[in-house]
Order: sequence, then structure tokens, then C-alpha cells
Amino acid sequence: MIYVSGALSMWGDRMWHFAISVFLIELYGRNLLLTAIFGLVVAGSVLLLGALIGDWVDRNPRNKVAHASLLVQNISVTVCSIVLMLVFLYKQWIESIWDGWLTVVCYTVVIVLADVANLASTALTIAIQRDWIVVITGYNRGHLAGMNATMRRIDQVTNILAPLAVGQVMTLASNVIGCGFILGWNLVSLIVEFIFLSRVYRIVPALSVKPPVPEDGQLPPIEAPGLSDDDMSLNLKEITNLPLCFGRFRWLLSTCKDGWRAYYRQDVFLAGMGLAFLYTTVLGFDCITTGYAYTQGISGSLLSLLMGVSAITGLMGTVMFTKLRKAYGLVNTGIISSCLHLCCLLLCVCSVFAPGSPMDLRLLMPFLDANANSTLAEAGGMVEGQRQKHTYPMQGGINQPLLPDRSSIHWTNNTVLFENMPSGMEPDSYISIILLFLGVITARIGLWSFDLTVTQLLQENICESERGVVNGVQSSMNYLMDLLHFIMVISAPQPQHFGILVIISVLFITTGHTMYFLYARKAKRKPAGRLDT
Repeated sequence: MIYVSGALSMWGDRMWHFAISVFLIELYGRNLLLTAIFGLVVAGSVLLLGALIGDWVDRNPRNKVAHASLLVQNISVTVCSIVLMLVFLYKQWIESIWDGWLTVVCYTVVIVLADVANLASTALTIAIQRDWIVVITGYNRGHLAGMNATMRRIDQVTNILAPLAVGQVMTLASNVIGCGFILGWNLVSLIVEFIFLSRVYRIVPALSVKPPVPEDGQLPPIEAPGLSDDDMSLNLKEITNLPLCFGRFRWLLSTCKDGWRAYYRQDVFLAGMGLAFLYTTVLGFDCITTGYAYTQGISGSLLSLLMGVSAITGLMGTVMFTKLRKAYGLVNTGIISSCLHLCCLLLCVCSVFAPGSPMDLRLLMPFLDANANSTLAEAGGMVEGQRQKHTYPMQGGINQPLLPDRSSIHWTNNTVLFENMPSGMEPDSYISIILLFLGVITARIGLWSFDLTVTQLLQENICESERGVVNGVQSSMNYLMDLLHFIMVISAPQPQHFGILVIISVLFITTGHTMYFLYARKAKRKPAGRLDT
């Protein structure tokens, strides 16, 4: 029942995340502004509210947290789908009201509702995948590893199939039908997930038992020597009644601060930080890497095939995790996975300097003096002919960004697939792009095995009363580091800069794995945790 409810939830999330990006682009005249605003709002809200979400998960009964998160998420998506359907159907009429301000209101409502749905999804993920399954497995390490791996396999499969499904509906029918499809899916999913999670809660009595949250996370008591309990209560009542909004705001800040402190003092702090650093990368199947691949002559059909292969290697990583954990232990599994991940990424570094790479350091060094520029010009002249042979000729000049206008793009699973590619303009050498994708695809084996390792370390080593808030802060860190990689691309948007982004990404990933190595060294000096093997 956990697997079925998890699959339904993940499928709905993947469909919605894919569809909302397409809808926002369609609504704003195929412009990326609304999509960028939405991404910034989502990342910023989780970054700021992650600790508060986790604290709320810790403080409330497990069934109420799951049910409330489920209701808020699905109702938000349902209402948002209805608003989108109305906007698509009556767009011209809406634009004529209030000099177009009603359109701005509709866009704001859509983004806010979508953000609320994402926050509720974050709370549900923390509750089910970071807390419930630990209790359901009876704190058994082997069973916990199996459930974690299975949930990740479900996530990998839905990550490919769900966007394809809703994309076909939107393509063969219309955006309005697509909204209706998502609306219907969420209503059905809400009922099934609600029933299944309620039944699991009744079947597993341990889920109804929850330790109290540490007192340091609550409002600090007011110390007043010499006052009786009645005087203290009266004084506290007067204070809380007078500046109620300020008191609540202070409590929120205190909760966030306590959450980050709790995260920092965990034994697995370095492991969690190491995982977060892996989010600062362009070496994944997102719109950045696939947009770069297009500029190097890779077709959309081939990109789709590569994405399917990457999903298979991701599944291989989950299988490798369970086998390594059983043979060598959890901490050593993380070490092996880290080494495998880094070794595969060396292929990406080699691709930067391989034939066919468009990297040109002169674009990043305008501050060089005349002599240095002259030296670079001479060196550039020696290889200019060869570089022009290997670089994919781009329409629009040398400063064309990694992502051109989206009007010629098909959206598939967070990937942009371009059509109408110029014929006869393919590069003479594909060595660079082959090495890049070979490294990205094979690295996913070690990546997902490492991800599962850190996930289980967080589950095993965080005390039950702080499990929510610490995982909430972990989500905030993941979003923060993910924002950095977009800042990197904004700072160096041309394909000639992509090699620099690859090197920076590998440095961030190496730093993250180094943090894990430091944690592993410290962990091996301590006795094993309380979970059963």
C-alpha cells in the first residue's frame, strides 16, 4: 500500500511539474518569464520554509500530517488546474478586463497555488519517505534499504513515463484537456492515497506513537525570579496578547534557527551537506545539458533515447546499493559509490578538451592585458580551423545562449527537444559530446547509490523527534545548491562556456564527496547505531 500510494503521488507530481512549466510558457506567449518566476518562487519558498515544514511534521501526529499534506497538495493542484482551464478558454476576454490586470491576478494565483502544492508535496515526502517507512520496517536496516531502493525505482520510472503520458494528452488533444486530465488524476489519486495511508496507519500501531519534540524548539519560557506561577501566567498572557503578530514572527524565526542548529549538530551533517553539493551541477538530464547537446548536433530522438538509457543506469544504481550495503555496510557503500561517481565524471572533464568541444577561454578572460590577448590570439589562430570544423555552427552568432527561443521546442520530461535542425551542419567530430553523455549516463549508477546511502544514513542516525525538521533543512540545502547551478549558467550562458561549467560542477561534486569521506572517517571510529541489521 505504501508503494502504490507512493507511485500515485510521484506520478501526479511528475505530471504536474512537467505540465505547469509548459502551461506557463504557453500563457505568456512562449516567453520564459513566468517559468523563471515560478522556479524562483518554488526554490525560495522551500529554502525559507523547509525547517518550518519539518518542524510541523515533527510536532503533529503522523496520520494528520499525511492527510493534511495530501489534501492541501491535491486540492491546490485541482484548483490550479481549474484556473488554468478558464484562462486557456477565455484568455482574450480576461486580457480585456482591468486593462489586463486580471490576467496578472490569474498568473499570480496559478503560481501561488502551484507553490503551495509543492510545499505540501515536500511535507508529504518528508513524512512518508523519511519517517513512516523507518517505523514500518521496524528499524531494520536491511528492510529499510530495500524499501528505499524500491521507492527510488518507482521514482525513476515515473520520472520518464508520467511526463510522456501527460505530454501525449496535451499534444493529441489540447492544453485544456491536459488540465482536465491532471485534475481528474489528482481527485482519484487523493481518494486512493487517503484510503491506503489510513489503512497503513491502522495496521502499524507504532505509527501512532511519536516522541515529544525537544523543548528547545518551542517558545522559550519567560524567566522572572520571585514571581509565582499565577503571576507568570498572567505576565505571559499579557505579553502574548499585546504583540501577537510579532510574537508569532519571532517564534517562526526561532523555529528556523533551531532547525538549522539541529541540522548542524547531527553526526551525519557532513554526509547531508555532501549530498546537497551534488545539486550544483550541469551534468544531468535537465534543459541546460540537453540544450547544449542540441548546439552540438544531437537530435531530439537521440536525446530521448539517451534519457531512457540514463533511467536504466539509475535503476542499476538502486540495485547496486542494496547489494553493496549487504556486502560491505552502509558507510562503505557510500565510499564505493562516491568513487564510482567521480571516476565516471572524469569522462565529462575529458570531453571539455576533446575534439569537438566548443570551449573558448578567451570569452571568459576579457580582463587580460594586450600581451596576454596577443598570446591567446596566436594560440587561437593555430587551432581556429580545427575548432571551426568541430564546433556546431549556431544560428544567431557566437553569443547564442544554451537555450534559444522556446518556440521551436518540444517538451519531454523536463527536456527540450528542438526541431527543424539545419541539415548538413553537423560537426565533423562527436568525440566531445559522446564523452560528455557517456560520463553523465554512467555516473548515475554511483549517483543514485550514493543518494540512497545518504538518505538511509539520515533515517538511521537522526532521532525520531527531529527527523522532520532535519530533513526539512536538508531539502532547503538541496534547493539552495540547485539555485547556484542556475546562477552559474546565467553567468556563462554560451555553449563556449559550457566546458567551464562542467569543470565547476565536477569541483562542487568532488567537494561534496570529500565531505562524505570526512564523515565516513569519523563514523568508522564510532560504534554502530541503534537500528537492527
